[in-house]
Amino acid sequence: MRKQGRFRLMIQLLAAALFNGYAAGFLHGKIYTGNAKRICVPVLNCYSCPGALGACPIGSMQAVAGSGTHRFSFYVLGIITLFGTLLGRLLCGFLCPFGLIQDLLHKIPTPKLRIPRKADRILRYLKYAVLVVLVLLLPAVIVNQYGIGDPWFCKYICPAGTLEGGIPLILKNEQLQELTGFLFSWKLGILIAVILGSVFIGRCFCRYLCPLGAFYALFNRFALYRMQVSEQTCIRCGKCEQICPMAVDVTKQINGTECIRCGKCKAACPTQAITSGFLCQSNQQKGNEHGTKS
Repeated sequence: MRKQGRFRLMIQLLAAALFNGYAAGFLHGKIYTGNAKRICVPVLNCYSCPGALGACPIGSMQAVAGSGTHRFSFYVLGIITLFGTLLGRLLCGFLCPFGLIQDLLHKIPTPKLRIPRKADRILRYLKYAVLVVLVLLLPAVIVNQYGIGDPWFCKYICPAGTLEGGIPLILKNEQLQELTGFLFSWKLGILIAVILGSVFIGRCFCRYLCPLGAFYALFNRFALYRMQVSEQTCIRCGKCEQICPMAVDVTKQINGTECIRCGKCKAACPTQAITSGFLCQSNQQKGNEHGTKS
C-alpha cells in the first residue's frame, strides 16, 4: 500500500513540476508568455501562475466564451474530451497539481469529517452547476458594451488561481499589492475555506466545486481506463470504502462519476479483488459474455 502511495505521489510531483516548470517566473514575479502557453494542459492549473508553461482548460474556455468574437472553443473541448474518453477522472487523481495540494493537506493528523450521505449527494451537484453557469453561460451571456464577458469562475471563485497565481504575483509585485481590494480578499477567503475543508474532508474542492472534475466525471462510466471489483474475490470487508478520499461506494459504483482512480482502494484490498487498466471489463460485461458462451 505504501509503495503504491509513493508511486502516485511521485507522479503527482512530476506533473506539478512539468506544468509549472518556469522557475524564472517565481523569481521575478512574471508569467511565462512563450509558445507553450498556447497548449492546454488537461488539469486545473492557473494560466497566471508564474511557473505555468501551459494554459488551464477552464481558463481557456472562459477566455473564448467571454471574447467579443467567439463563444465556444472546439480546440479546448476536443482536448479535454480526448483525455476524458481515455482516462476519465484518473487525471484528477494523478496529474492535477491542486489535487496534490488537497491530498497533502488531508494528511495533516486531525479528526476527519464524514459528510452525511444525503447531504454529500446533494452537494456533489454543485460542481455541475459551476461548470454550466459560471464557466459556460455567464461569460457568454453577460457582456459589456464591447461584447466581452468576465471569466466568472476564474475571477470570482477559483482557489487554484489564487494560490498558484494571485498570491505569488502579489508578493513579488508592489504595484499589484496597492491594487488589491475586496475581490482579492473574497478569493483569499474562498482559498482559506478550501484549505481548511481539505484538511478535514478528502478532496473537498474536487467533490463539490471543481468544474473540470465535473466535466471528466461525465466520462468516467465509459472511459477506456477502468477499474473493476471481482464479485468472486471480494469479501465485503469495507476497507476500500473506508480509505476512499472521494467517499465512493466502491463495491457498487467503482466506475461511477466520483472515482478519481487514485488506486487507494486497490492497494487496501486484502484479497486483491480490485483491478484497473485499459482492458478491464465490468462484472456485468463478463457475466453477459459467460452467459453467451454457455
